[in-house]
Amino acid sequence: MKMKMKQKLAAIVLALLPVGATAAPDAAALKEVDRIFSEWRLAAHVPGLVYGVVVDGKLVHVRGLGVQDIDAKTPVNADSLFRIASMSKAFTALAILKLRDDGKLALDAPAETYVPEIKAWTYPTTDSPRITVRNLLTHASGFVEDNPWGDRQQVMAEAAFTSLLKDGVAFAQGPGLGFEYSNLGYAMLGRIIGNVSGTPYQDYIRRELMAPLGMASTGYDVFASPAARRAIGYSWRDNRWVREADMKDGAFGAMGGVETSANDYAKWVAALLAAWPARDGAEAGPVRRSTFREIVTGSNFVRGQMRPAAAGAPCRQAAAYGMAWSVIDDCDLGRVVTHTGGYPGYGSVVMLLPEKGVGIFALGSRTYGAGVLPTYRAALALNAAKAIPDRAVPVSAGLAAAYGAAKAVWRAGAIEAAPLAGNMLLDRDSAAWKTAIGNVKAEVGDCPATEPPTPVSAMEGKFSWSCEHGRITGRVQRAPTRALALQALDFSAATP
Repeated sequence: MKMKMKQKLAAIVLALLPVGATAAPDAAALKEVDRIFSEWRLAAHVPGLVYGVVVDGKLVHVRGLGVQDIDAKTPVNADSLFRIASMSKAFTALAILKLRDDGKLALDAPAETYVPEIKAWTYPTTDSPRITVRNLLTHASGFVEDNPWGDRQQVMAEAAFTSLLKDGVAFAQGPGLGFEYSNLGYAMLGRIIGNVSGTPYQDYIRRELMAPLGMASTGYDVFASPAARRAIGYSWRDNRWVREADMKDGAFGAMGGVETSANDYAKWVAALLAAWPARDGAEAGPVRRSTFREIVTGSNFVRGQMRPAAAGAPCRQAAAYGMAWSVIDDCDLGRVVTHTGGYPGYGSVVMLLPEKGVGIFALGSRTYGAGVLPTYRAALALNAAKAIPDRAVPVSAGLAAAYGAAKAVWRAGAIEAAPLAGNMLLDRDSAAWKTAIGNVKAEVGDCPATEPPTPVSAMEGKFSWSCEHGRITGRVQRAPTRALALQALDFSAATP
């Protein structure tokens, strides 16, 4: 490796060092993760599986199970190569955003701006808007869900894809009206990358995203990868494994063609997680931290769903699709950013917990055998063991000042002891504040108020004080003005 490249990779590694680091899970917690994946692999008839746990930029746990090839019986390891199917879409989405960052395209521009073959398309209604690049990213193009068809288009030649685009497509609904998962849409994004960058999408993504992260074993052409490291893809039919035919790289690879190893994929997971929390500091690339975070911004089509019952206690979730990622609000784990990959011969899954700095992924060699259930169960087990707490949110200088003002109000027993926003005395006058504070003081007694606040954001915090004969729970919130002014303050006696 040339010295300049070594220095560039070193800079990226430094930029990915933990922020508010989370300690790696202990041996007991990881033993439970191993049990979960081991039992699932056998029950699901997956010939080969590798899974990893990434914590604050490091692959802290990785294990291969089964074999790469049922004939040669080569054991799976962290360098075994698996196709990751639709988890490839995340690379395509980030490449589009990088081109946007570089001023080469606009997300809300009509896709036909960059793919002239679709300018003459007939839309489903006369009032349909033109498909935009953003529609393609968020599966809101109006195309029909096409997993059965799309998975087998991997090998399509670019010339054949051009003909398909010129012929036009049938629509399930008008663009922008709803979510419907489209592999065709992501193949079109691959075409856009190629047209805008002037180089095939595979080359652009390898050069601009994979190489800067040191993902030297990751690419699209499985026939060019080392045969001794390849995990062969199988289906489970009639109680036996049947080898799936290898699919060559083609025009539809932008939707599902990436092949990678656990060691390489962990670098991708680490780069994504390093975008949280938002902070000051140098940017090392391959894109801005804000761009990494942008791909998990959910679209308008939010849905309710239940967490898989076998994963744990019932949990109602809210979910939306971002840009090649599903974004879920989970009652135990908080924000979950995830995607699966299902493909002839392969099944994969990745789960990111951005507020915890933790990622779990699993790559398998059975058709549509994505390990969603064991990955969810592993995350819940680590969470229950308190092995993956949320990263601590720092107390900003502004929140510290607001908290100091809240304590001054408590000591004085008068709201005027703090700088106030205009709403405060309109919402509750001075006399009412004095009475309310006095009543709480009478109930809980003296409060040293030494505990630090728990930040909700840089502008708001909660606090809890141990008092003479009770506890206080409180909240303080600044107004949006630059000068310190409280717009909300609460002191309440905690109830059992």
